[in-house]
Parts: sequence; structure tokens; C-alpha cells
Amino acid sequence: MAYVLTFWGTRGSIPSPGGLTARYGGNTPCVSVEYKGGDGSRLLVLDAGTGIRMLGKQLQERGRSEVEVDLLLSHTHWDHIQGLPFFAPLFGGSNAVRVWGPKQGDVALESILRRQMEPVVFPVPLDGLAAQLTVQHIEGESLAIGDFDVSTIRLRHPGNTLGYRLTPKAGGSSLAYVTDNELGPGGEYEVGPGWRADFVRFLRGADVLVHDSMFTGTELNQHRGWGHSSFEEAVALAVEAEVKHLVLFHHRPERDDAAMDELLDAARQMGQAAQKPLAVSAAIEGTELTLDGG
Repeated sequence: MAYVLTFWGTRGSIPSPGGLTARYGGNTPCVSVEYKGGDGSRLLVLDAGTGIRMLGKQLQERGRSEVEVDLLLSHTHWDHIQGLPFFAPLFGGSNAVRVWGPKQGDVALESILRRQMEPVVFPVPLDGLAAQLTVQHIEGESLAIGDFDVSTIRLRHPGNTLGYRLTPKAGGSSLAYVTDNELGPGGEYEVGPGWRADFVRFLRGADVLVHDSMFTGTELNQHRGWGHSSFEEAVALAVEAEVKHLVLFHHRPERDDAAMDELLDAARQMGQAAQKPLAVSAAIEGTELTLDGG
């Protein structure tokens, strides 16, 4: 059964709404994964940036009285959790939301989520939510979540940041979600000397790779150590790992739609020059991508 990937937020660092970013989108990261033809009662979600608000709105419009959501957080920087307090299913008493993700040092994930909803910054505390909410740490192990087998890898980004690879339990196309990841030199990250080889093995043969491509190569020279990659590095990685489809993600907030068109064209030309069967696209808010579910 096929499954559908929907992009609800594609922008990095900070929301950037407006006419110049309307086509690719201005909301921060959120991607949903659902079996095609599903009724919305069971859903897997990647990250909770501001895009998750519109996902919650759509779930409300479907009229489901009970919703189960498994939310996988890559990490807890603002742009990846700032939409969570506005996620409508959290306010429904018959709903269940399970949040999965890494702790940050000695700080538990639940503690971080609780802090962003303290009364001094948000009117509703975490304990005031009506839904059944559970928070579970991921320590780098493989998991079975909903209809998917999920494997993880630590990324090169400040803090404890995870990349995810999802494969349907029934077999079929695999999806790798890797946002906020520095592929080139720069920064000090707790990933070990063999990380690059391990990372390529982790991605090998993925049908779809959603990867950080925040910068151009020229811009990256001014942002080493920030924990992000250039689109050139993302294309080279996809070729090396024999990925079938690369989706450029975590767009720079300053980059307007016209500049995104130019970046995407350059990335496609680079992919074609590699003479590999690699499709390249850029994540666009509100669009869907259907994958074979076995």
C-alpha cells in the first residue's frame, strides 16, 4: 500500500511568510507521513515547526473524533518545536499524541517541551492539554512506530540532533529525513571519526532523501560550524549513497521563490552531470509525494 509524504513546513530557522516566499512556503519544518487512502486516524509526523498548525487544522476538518499521532522530533531548536503548542489534536480529549526525540545533554525532552509552554511565554501549560500525551526518548536505537520501522543516526548539528529512516513494515519504499546537518568541515560534533561512512551506509539506496540544503557553496564559507549544508553537498551525498530522489529542504529564510528556482535548477544540473538516476526537487509547502508502500 502506497504512503503519502506531505510538506507542511519547509523553511529553516525562522518563519518567513510573505509574497516573496509564498510558493515554496514560509513555515518552519513539519512533514507528515500517512498511508494513501488513510482516514487521518493514525499519522506519523516529522518535526513540529510552525507548519504543524495547518496539519492540525486539516485533521480537524476531516472530522475524526479520535486521532493517534506519533511525532518524531529531530531536535528541539525553536524552528522544529515552535508549532507544537498550536497543534489542534493536543486539545482534543479523545486524541493520543506520542512525542519521540532525543534529550539534550542532561535535559529531558519533556522538560524542554514543558518550558516552552510555561505561563511566562504561553498561556496554556503542557499539563493543561486535553489529549493523552506521552514523551519518549530515542537513544539511537531502531524502533517500530505505527506502520513503520524507524532507524536513527546522530547528525552534525549543535545539540543532539537525529536523522530518521522510515521503511514500511509491509515492505516498500524507504524515506530518509535529514534536516539540520553539516556535511562539510566545520564545527565540533559528537559523531565519531567514521561518521561519514556510517551516514552513507545509513542512507544507501533510500528511495527518497529529504536533506538540509540551506546554503549555496558560496554562502557556506561564511557559515561553517552552523550545522547546515549546501545544496551542492546534498546532491553529492545523494549520488554517493545511490539515493533515487533528493528533496532539498530547510530553505534559508532570506531566499525568495525566484532564488529558490535558480538554486533548484543548479542542483538538477549537478545531478544530471553525475550521470546517475537521481531525481532532484525542492520541498514546497502543501505538496504531496507518494511512495510505494509494498
